[in-house]
Amino acid sequence: MFYDSARIFVKGGDGGNGCAAMRREKYVPEGGPWGGDGGRGGNVIFRADEGLRTLVDFRYKRHYKADRGRHGEGKNMHGASGEDLLVRIPVGTIIRDADTGEMLADLVRNGQEIVVARGGRGGRGNTRFATTTNKAPTMYEKGEPGQERWLNLELKLLADVGLVGFPNAGKSSIISKVSAARPKIGNYPFTTLSPNLGVVRVEDGSSFVVADIPGLIEGAHTGAGLGHEFLRHVERTRLLIHVLDMAGGEGRDPVEDFRVTNRELLLHNQATGAKTQVIAANKMDVEEAAGNLNRLRETYGEHYEIFPVSALTGSGIDALIYKVAALLEELHPQNILPEENALPVVHRVEPRFNIYREGEEFYVCGKEIERHVAMTDMNNDEAVERLQWIIKRMGIEEALKAAGIKEGDTVKIGAFEFEYVL
Repeated sequence: MFYDSARIFVKGGDGGNGCAAMRREKYVPEGGPWGGDGGRGGNVIFRADEGLRTLVDFRYKRHYKADRGRHGEGKNMHGASGEDLLVRIPVGTIIRDADTGEMLADLVRNGQEIVVARGGRGGRGNTRFATTTNKAPTMYEKGEPGQERWLNLELKLLADVGLVGFPNAGKSSIISKVSAARPKIGNYPFTTLSPNLGVVRVEDGSSFVVADIPGLIEGAHTGAGLGHEFLRHVERTRLLIHVLDMAGGEGRDPVEDFRVTNRELLLHNQATGAKTQVIAANKMDVEEAAGNLNRLRETYGEHYEIFPVSALTGSGIDALIYKVAALLEELHPQNILPEENALPVVHRVEPRFNIYREGEEFYVCGKEIERHVAMTDMNNDEAVERLQWIIKRMGIEEALKAAGIKEGDTVKIGAFEFEYVL
């Protein structure tokens, strides 16, 4: 089954907890703190693999989580980092954040990688908190939680040539003639419900990839007839073969079909509508086709090269393929991305924290303070005192007063909730 979209959940591994330990050895009085740091959590990494052609695997497994880091131990032994989770995805996959819609990457080259969920930092052991005034601290940090998010995956096939046209025009029959692809073929509309890929080999040794795009109908650019799902696969082709049913089956007019399909391509995407096209005037073995071919040549012959073909008998197919191969030699490979890496880096300046109020509850949001809270052991008095000091130094306490907080009101920071006391 061909799947070209999926929604999945990814989570980086949590960092390991730091350790609170004291050095206790014979002949070593007051040995001091000796707790090691926790290990870093593993990252979730996506790698483009040209051997994959569909997102079907992500329909059956939707959750991906990297290993967490190991906890620190006594004798100042640091925990091992968690293993990264490497997930293979098809070349041509676009990765978006499901909540914001932001495009994280467009992996169009074999072997390209992106970290989609970073592992959390390992917590520091009590050795790290020793000072000249506190030589035996008991506090330590818990591991930072790994990044987690929902992602939308969208596959756009990478093919040199796309076969487009109305349903039942003969696209599947043509790709079965010119390549080893064996799509389902039937004499009724919408036989093909998913794109098919085939490799065409020319006698001179060259080859190119053809995508059989399921039939487009009027209104496809608005999503009619699964138009959005089909049209996305045309975007990355270098050349289009426009297949027309010259027999005028089901009362259709091939000249009008050509106009309608081109209009849908243009409305979907200006660049798609402007791609180089050749016309495959199919089903020329039918008697009614000759008259429609003359009309087509009169209307579009000056602007497009027209090849009378018959997918049934194979007539004219060779001439079409040789012409397409020659055009591909002239057309430069599509420069999908200007840089080796997927996207330009955008630097956003965000406030350190935000405060909003709902009734008698105050919410403090911000990556920095939420990380401090998540890594604090609330059962450790020293750790809680340090968190209070951080809250004050960041200006959160003053900001809460300015927001109108009163004694007894509730403050929530991440998963932590406390009652405000003057």
